Order: sequence, then structure tokens, then C-alpha cells
Amino acid sequence: MADTYTPLEMLEKLVGFDTVSHRSNLPLIQFVQDYLTSHGVDSTLVPNDDGDKASLYAHIGPMVTGGVILSGHTDVVPVVGQNWSSDPFTVVEKDGKYYGRGTCDMKGFLAIALAHVPHMLAANLKTPIQLALSFDEEVGCEGVIPMVKELAGKMPKAALCIVGEPSMMKAVTGHKGGIGFDNEVTGYEVHSSLAHTGVSAVMTAATLVEWHNHKNAQAVAAQDPDCTFDPPFSTYHVGTIQGGTASNITAKSCTFINDFRLLPNEDSQQAAAEYLAFAAELDAKIKAIRPEAGIKVTQRFDVPGLKPEDDGAAESLVRRLTGDNSINVVSYGTEAGHFQTEQISTVICGPGSIEQAHQADEYITIEQYNRGGVFMRDLISALS
Repeated sequence: MADTYTPLEMLEKLVGFDTVSHRSNLPLIQFVQDYLTSHGVDSTLVPNDDGDKASLYAHIGPMVTGGVILSGHTDVVPVVGQNWSSDPFTVVEKDGKYYGRGTCDMKGFLAIALAHVPHMLAANLKTPIQLALSFDEEVGCEGVIPMVKELAGKMPKAALCIVGEPSMMKAVTGHKGGIGFDNEVTGYEVHSSLAHTGVSAVMTAATLVEWHNHKNAQAVAAQDPDCTFDPPFSTYHVGTIQGGTASNITAKSCTFINDFRLLPNEDSQQAAAEYLAFAAELDAKIKAIRPEAGIKVTQRFDVPGLKPEDDGAAESLVRRLTGDNSINVVSYGTEAGHFQTEQISTVICGPGSIEQAHQADEYITIEQYNRGGVFMRDLISALS
């Protein structure tokens, strides 16, 4: 017998799985696969290398090209250190809102899509719908990359993709790209009174950090006043840094993480090459003082930006269904750029506000959640 859930019941199920990015998402994925199987829908898992996480995709409707992908991530950000007034992994309804980790970002959209699978099956779709659930979006869109490749190679190729990140059900047509690195600086310890004979890993790292300040100043000076992004320029940021032993010892080690948030028309690999070249030049200088010293830079993620499309098919469909004609771009990253890279017209549209994402007592308003349900039913009707 097929399993059926209301959108709220499905949201309660999905939020109940603790899929913080450092944990496995397999229990949630297995639930979704079993649910789809109960409706006669085959699905495919794309596991990670360790086998403790997986993405899932499924095709509903005729096996023809030109379909619509509904994409969302299953992972959520941590709750540790946040002051929640209720259990983060239990949906609580209060004051016209559904509280719980992921209600907004972005299990709400996934729950709406999954709850409507029976409607998709009953609607005699002329244009197919493909479901795409990924892992590790919050730590660099890791899971979506191999899944997008499989979807493009093993399923009838879709024409467009709707990524259900919270956008207040407005069409978001562009977002910045991002690339991030782990940085490990190795110095050579001597007494600070003889600093010229050693290498301070902390001071070397500070030189690398200052490169970011210089790039930010350049970006601000060169900004386009007509750019619709906020801020209207790329940003270069160092998030954490650790190093050093004592005030009178040149630091033996220093580590930090950094990332660049780039306008979608900028090349992340070119930006990376510029930074790596600067690091290599500095590496040679400290090795000339002590050959044991060095700089190691390892790429953590590379998320392509979403470029606004001219007469984009995905944008046109979403605007027709929502009636939204506003111009919206965002500075955060999503998996949307990966679909667009595969020549699939892509737009972001989902219920809820990004302002509630990642917060303690994360919530989605019931009004927004219901609007997401109306959108899903209208989409199914438009494709039938």
C-alpha cells in the first residue's frame, strides 16, 4: 500500500532526521526511497566515497527529454551553541510558524515536493518531473556534483531546474560563486630576539591575510554602480585562524580557512590561480630563510555562480506560475550553478526567507509553506 503524507506530515518526517552535515543522511534518503517505491517510482542513489551519505534522484512521468528538475539539499547546519526554545528536530507549530531545523533551509521545499508525488502520478504529466536530493550543500555543494553528472547522462535530459532555496516564492535568477581553501603555514621556531634566523608561521599567514584586504579594496574601487548584487562586488574573506606557541617564539605553525565570493561573471579558477601564485612566491621567500618552512593551500570547495539568463526558460515558468516580476539576485551560493553548467536553464524559487536560515528557532511561516504547496500544484497542472 502506498504511503501518503500531507505536506506538514512530510515536513515532520524530514525534520525528524538529524542530517547536520557532519552526520550521515542515509536514514532520510532510505525513507524517501522507500516512500517513492511505495508509489511505484524508481530512484537511484549516488553515494559518497565513504558510503555514509548519498544523493537521490528520480524521474516521474514520460521518459522524454525537456523535463523539470526540483532540486534541494538534505543536509542542515549545526544547532550546537544555539539557544533553541524547542527540540530543533521536532516541528513545532506556534504563532503561524513551523519551527525546526531545516523547516526553511530547505526541507520545507523538499517536503512539499515529496508530499505531492501522488498528485504528480495522477496528473498524467506530459512533461516529466525529476526529483534531485543532494547532501553536503552546506559545506560546498559536494553531493550535487556527481548527481548532476549522472542525471545528465542516465536520465532523459531536463530542460530546466528549480532550486527550492528559500526566496519568499520569488524568482531568484543569479547568485555569487564561491571558492574556498584550507591554508597550512609551517615556520621555523627560534627566539623572537633572533627572528631573522627563523620563520614565523603567524606573520607569514598575516601576509596572506593582508592579500585579502588588498583584493577587497580593489573590488570596492572597481565596483559597477549598476550591479544588482549586495554587495555589488566580489569579497575575499578569512574565517578562522589558529597558530603560535608563545609571544617570544617564532610560530612553528599557523592554519586558516578562507573563501572568495565572486560575481557570477568572474572566473573562480582565475581568482584561485592569482592567490596560489602569491602563496607560491611567499613560499619561496620563507624557504630561502629555512628550507623546512612552507605553505600548503588545499581547495575545499568550488561552487559556480548562477548567471542571470536572457529569456531563461526556468525563470519564465516560475514567473508565470507565481506572478512575480521582481528582479532578485543573492550573494549566497547554491547548487543552481552546477545545473546551469550542464546547460540546464536554472532558477531559485522556494518558500520561506533566507533570513531565518541557520538561526536558532529557525522557522517558516505557515503562509509561505502553503504558498509553496499552491506553487507545486500549479506546476504539476502546467506540466500535465
